[in-house]
Amino acid sequence: MAQSAYIKFVEGSAVPSLTLEELKAQLLHYQEQLKLTGKQLGWDYDDAGFPYTIESKPEGEGKWFYLRGTNPLYKYIVLGVGTEAAGDSEKHFVQMVLPDEATHGDKAKGNEFCKYLAKLWKAELHLFNGRVMYYNPRK
Repeated sequence: MAQSAYIKFVEGSAVPSLTLEELKAQLLHYQEQLKLTGKQLGWDYDDAGFPYTIESKPEGEGKWFYLRGTNPLYKYIVLGVGTEAAGDSEKHFVQMVLPDEATHGDKAKGNEFCKYLAKLWKAELHLFNGRVMYYNPRK
């Protein structure tokens, strides 16, 4: 059965919502940071830190895209954006799905990406195991 993690934008988050293109751009920025780190260390760290290619299918256009693994330890991670009703307002979120074929490496990388993005956006993170991490300022 597929597992999902959610990055929910709440009051105090750095951004109120996100588009699919902005999410792709943020992942490409993350990959670029890993390349620069690898350059400083003198090895190809970006291949180990982000072992995926960003791909999309026509049926998911505007709704979701997926990360395809570049080596046998990683298969797929699906990412999408959406909204949910919260009283009389809407809350935006990013959903990360591990399909049935996903490996343990995919789950570990999914957790890593979720934590990075949630911390960056000061959002509320609902992990694959159901636990919640709060990166948003709360009082």
